[in-house]
Amino acid sequence: MRSILFAFILAFVFFDREAIAQVAGEDLPFLSSYQQELPYFQELITGGQYAEPSSLIKGDPYFASRQFEKGSLRINGITYPQVPLVYDSFQDQLVTFHPIFNQKILIKPEKIDGFTLSGGQLFRFFPGNDSFLHRGNGIYQVLGQGEAFALAKRYKTTKDVRELSRYDAEYVDKVVYFIWSDGEFSSIKSAGQAFASLELDSKELKRALKAKGLHFKRTPEAYLQFLVTYPKSN
Repeated sequence: MRSILFAFILAFVFFDREAIAQVAGEDLPFLSSYQQELPYFQELITGGQYAEPSSLIKGDPYFASRQFEKGSLRINGITYPQVPLVYDSFQDQLVTFHPIFNQKILIKPEKIDGFTLSGGQLFRFFPGNDSFLHRGNGIYQVLGQGEAFALAKRYKTTKDVRELSRYDAEYVDKVVYFIWSDGEFSSIKSAGQAFASLELDSKELKRALKAKGLHFKRTPEAYLQFLVTYPKSN
């Protein structure tokens, strides 16, 4: 099974953005064996074919780019480099490309150990946080990691377009922050909440934050990253 999975991912290495629009030829050496394993493979990894976003919504639903970018994907403890990925943050879906059937396909979020986009952003699946309305499929950006994780949930909503337009609505970018520790999420909306969640109360830490010019309201992501990686023994 691992050999089939490796062969599937390896095929992506040879696809740049222009090649993504093409269908792989039938001379692929692993095609017959891949087709034999395809039903099981899709059940294990993929969540079906990706539905294209509505053309009546202005903008796009993607985190960084509407184009496939070369990222890395970690599944079942194995990391695959140079995989074409696009992250739909409106549907909270990770999308890749099927090199044989020329289709955009979904990767089941619960199968994702992690993925990294070309800009270096790291995302992971975290279960739970059911009380959070916009948890989606549970994909969060990892801002930093120590004894706890600093997470950003990036998502999109839509709002109506009031003026006369070919669009009915437009996408709106949103982000909220969490500390994840021992399987529990803590919503972070202030520096005080971050300190309380991490059980921090160090004058030295506060001086270090001030020296680096880090303030939660101005630079929340750098602020949280610094907190979770700061040694508690200091």
